[in-house]
Amino acid sequence: MGMLDKQYTDTPFYGIRRMTAWLHSEGEIVNHKRVRRLLRTMGLYAMTSKKSLSKPHPGHKVYPYLLRKLPIVRVNQVWSTDITYIRLASGFAYLAAVIDWYSRYVIAWELSTTMESSFCCSLLDWALQFNTPEIFNTDQGAQFTAEDFVNRLLERKIRVSMDGRGRALDNVFVERLWRSVKYENVYLNEYQTPQQARHGLAEYFRFYNEKRLHQHLDYRTPAEIYFLKN
Repeated sequence: MGMLDKQYTDTPFYGIRRMTAWLHSEGEIVNHKRVRRLLRTMGLYAMTSKKSLSKPHPGHKVYPYLLRKLPIVRVNQVWSTDITYIRLASGFAYLAAVIDWYSRYVIAWELSTTMESSFCCSLLDWALQFNTPEIFNTDQGAQFTAEDFVNRLLERKIRVSMDGRGRALDNVFVERLWRSVKYENVYLNEYQTPQQARHGLAEYFRFYNEKRLHQHLDYRTPAEIYFLKN
């Protein structure tokens, strides 16, 4: 599972057959049925068909994607969120974060051992105590299309945007964040428990926001940009 998680971070477009072939090239004797089961256990799907851990709910309203060709010119113009898998020695957990597109500042984050929608609502409540965006973008997962989640946005007059099905790049800034989190923190620390992961991730996100220099920000930090322009 650890090998699959790391390879998925590198090649999220690999399907079951390619993942199986890659494992074979690494000397792991495993068939595609086991690879399929492990990927489903972790909630990982090839981006060409389904990009995230969130599964759609047939009875929930889906909102249009509002960000295509939209110039991102200020902080709090667009926030977005997503969920990723975090491997632990004792199992796995789910990490969700809210990021400001202009500054790449991580507004809030939550770690959970389940995919229940309540943890996403808790994340949103935390983020909205901090500030209010003009547009909030998510994927079409049931956690984000649920009335409890969407109504929190509508009550504050925030425009709701949702990724197109199968469009891996609609939420590209969060995808880049996940790659940084995993390569710069999770893979290096090999957390044993959710408590260890929560403590380590808290330190990492402070570093990411306040000390990590970003090339696309002219080697400034997200905090510098977010609070300078806010």
